[in-house]
This record gives sequence, structure tokens and C-alpha cells, in this order.
Amino acid sequence: MKQRIITGSIMAVFGLVMIYFGGTVFAACAIVCFIIAFREEYHALAVAGHRPVSWPTWVALIVCVPIAALTGSENFSLIILSTCVLTLACVIFRDDPLLEDAVMSLLPLFSILLPGLCIVSLSRIEPLSLQRTLIAMFIMVPVLGDTFAYFVGSHFKGPKLCPAVSPSKTISGAIGGLMGSIIGALIPWLCATLICAPTTQPFLPTWWHTLLLGLIGGVVSQIGDLFASLIKRHCNIKDFSNLFPGHGGMLDRLDSILFMACVIYVY
Repeated sequence: MKQRIITGSIMAVFGLVMIYFGGTVFAACAIVCFIIAFREEYHALAVAGHRPVSWPTWVALIVCVPIAALTGSENFSLIILSTCVLTLACVIFRDDPLLEDAVMSLLPLFSILLPGLCIVSLSRIEPLSLQRTLIAMFIMVPVLGDTFAYFVGSHFKGPKLCPAVSPSKTISGAIGGLMGSIIGALIPWLCATLICAPTTQPFLPTWWHTLLLGLIGGVVSQIGDLFASLIKRHCNIKDFSNLFPGHGGMLDRLDSILFMACVIYVY
């Protein structure tokens, strides 16, 4: 527990620094995190006995993410489609083509790259104060949701939420997690309404939008967490890596954040 708290505190400070600087600094840090998450997921799939074709998705990452960060362009449909076709072709023309390898090869494309493009695109939002608010939301909603779920679930226990995927998660923890997610949305919103300049106030989400973002984001974040658990269960691993002592790997920390980023991006 002590190690988990220390590591979590360090990550929290790093997250605050990223939110404060925003823009290019935030995008650059996010790209590094995506690269690590890519390696972890492909490694996990290889450990499970799959033979994923990774290089087309790596190329798509190298091409798409800098474009999103530098130009704000959002039209990547041709690149994504080309990546899918190329990946499938590489699997199909093997001596021993397997459908499982084709599906697993595309998994990081849709579970990391596409949400990652949403995150990088958010770094282009102006004014900076609005950008900081939205970035803080998609980080704090899943983080506080996960924290509340852990402590509430540990205290109240009760029926399991999804035992086939994650035996330790409970319904009480999920409800507590939703409460934490709503608080995670309200905190940056309240700070923004108190600190931001009058010219920025009209661009901020309304209070009921914020509540909905916290509630919907909480549900989506928990689905993202369960989806990552499903991948780990399939690969027969506990964590994606040991990068963060007590917390697992980069993808263990990003799973719900990636899903929440899509909600904020769509909003």
C-alpha cells in the first residue's frame, strides 16, 4: 500500500505538470506514454502465443500523432484504413494465417492509437485555460473513479461486478467509482469557474454538462478498465509491465484514461 501511494503521488505531480503546460509539452509527454503502452500491449499479445503484425500500426503512430499535435488535423481515415488493409494482408499471406493473429494485430490500433489521437488533438484547444480544464477532466474522472472504487469496494465488498473478467471488482466499488468520477469532473470545473478570465467563462462546460461528463465518463472509464482486464486475463498476465511499482505498467494506468479521452473529445 505504501509503495502504491508513493508511486501514485509521483504520477499525480507529473500529471499536474502536464496539465499546467498543456500544448506541445502535454502532447510530447502523451506520445511517449503511447509508445510505451504500444510496446506493452504487443508484448502481452506475444506472450499469449499470438503473432501480431505490429509494424503497420507503428508507422500509423509515427505518421498520425505528430500531424495531430502540430496541425490539429483530424482526417486520418485513409491512414487508418490503409493500416488495417496492410496489417490484414501481412497476416493473410503467411504460411500459417490465423484469424486470431489478424484481430490481435489490429487491437492496439483501436484501443490505443485512436484514443491517443483524441488526446493529442485536445492539446490544440484554445484558450489554454479551457484546454487545461478538459485535460484535467479526462485525467481526473478515471483516476478519482478508480481511487474511490478501490477504497469503497474494499470497505463494503458485496456482490461482484464482473467476476468472469475481474474477480476483485464489486458492485459497491463500481458505485463508489461513479461518485469519484463525478467529483473528478467537478473539481477542475469549479477551479476553472473561479480562476478563468471572464472571456473564457462562456466556453466552459455548464454545471449539468460537467455532471453528465463525470457520470458518463465514469461508466466508460470502468468499461475501459474491464476491457484491459479482459486482455490481461486472455494473456494470462497480472500487469502489462512493472514500470510503476504497485500500479503495473503504462497501459494499466492509461486503460480508463484512453476511453475517457474519447468522451471529452466527442464533447
